[in-house]
Amino acid sequence: MSNGTSVKGGGTFRFGLLLLAFPLLLWLFLLVVLPHIDLFLVSMRERISYGKYEFSLINYIEFFSEPLYWNTYVRTAVMSIFATFLTLVIGFPVSYYIAKFMRGKGKNVLFLMCLIPFWVSELVRTFGWMILLRESGVVSNFLQWSGIADGPVEMLYNDATIMVGLVYTSMLFMIVPLVSVLDSLDDSLIEAGYDLGGNGFTVTRDIVIPHAMPGIASGCIVVFMLTLGNYLTPNLLGGKDSLWFTEQIYTQFITRFNWESGSAFGFLLLVLSSLIVWVGLKLSKQTLSETVG
Repeated sequence: MSNGTSVKGGGTFRFGLLLLAFPLLLWLFLLVVLPHIDLFLVSMRERISYGKYEFSLINYIEFFSEPLYWNTYVRTAVMSIFATFLTLVIGFPVSYYIAKFMRGKGKNVLFLMCLIPFWVSELVRTFGWMILLRESGVVSNFLQWSGIADGPVEMLYNDATIMVGLVYTSMLFMIVPLVSVLDSLDDSLIEAGYDLGGNGFTVTRDIVIPHAMPGIASGCIVVFMLTLGNYLTPNLLGGKDSLWFTEQIYTQFITRFNWESGSAFGFLLLVLSSLIVWVGLKLSKQTLSETVG
C-alpha cells in the first residue's frame, strides 16, 4: 500500500513539475529554438527570382570570400573578449569591496549606485557618453578651459570610445554575480590564508579567485554575449566606421533586404558566441550547469 502511494505521489510530483516548467519550455521553443531553426533554413537558400528559392551555400561562401565581412567578424570577437576582460578587471575589485568591506546600509547604497545608471535605457546612457566626449562636449570644453587643449577635442568615433561604452553598459552584469558568489566566501578562510603567511596576492589567487570562479564565468558569459551582440553602442560611439558585425547583419536585413545573407551572418554570430563560451568554460574548468546554478 505504501509503495503504491509513493509511486502515485512521485507521478503527481513529476506531473506538477512538468506543468510548472511548461510555460518556460514553450517560451524557449517558440522564441529561441524555432526562430534559430528558421534562421538556419533561410540562410541555406538562394533567391533565384521573386518568390523562388533553391538550396545553396552561396551566403556562407560570400561571407568567407569577402575580406570586409571576415575581418569585421574577427574584430568583433576580439574586441568583445577584450571588453569582457576589462569589465572583469574593473568589476572584480568593486564587487569584492561591496561583498567583504561594506556592511548594512553602506553596502546597499554602493550596490544601488551601480544599479542607478541602468534605470534608463541603453540609448540614453550612450547619448550621455556622446554629450561628454563629442567635440563640443563637457570633456572637450573642460580641457580647453583648463588650458590643456588649444582647441576642440573630438573623442568619439574610435575604438577606445567604443570600449568605454561597452564596459560601462555591461558592468552591472559582471558585478551582480560576483557580489553574490563573494558574499558566500567565509571570512575565516581569508583570515586563515593571511595567518599562514599569505599576502594579498596569494590569498586572492589561491582562495578568493577559485571560490569566485563560478561567478567570474557567469559574469563573463553574460557580458561577452551582450557585447558581441551589441548594436547600439558601437554604432553610435564608433560611427559609420565602427566595423561591428551586428552592423553588417543590420545592413543585410534592413538596408539591402537580403534576408538570406543576414540569416547566414546571424547564424555565424551564434556559432562564434557558442564556440567562444565553450572554450572559456573549458579554460576555466567550469561547467555550464555550475555557472548557471
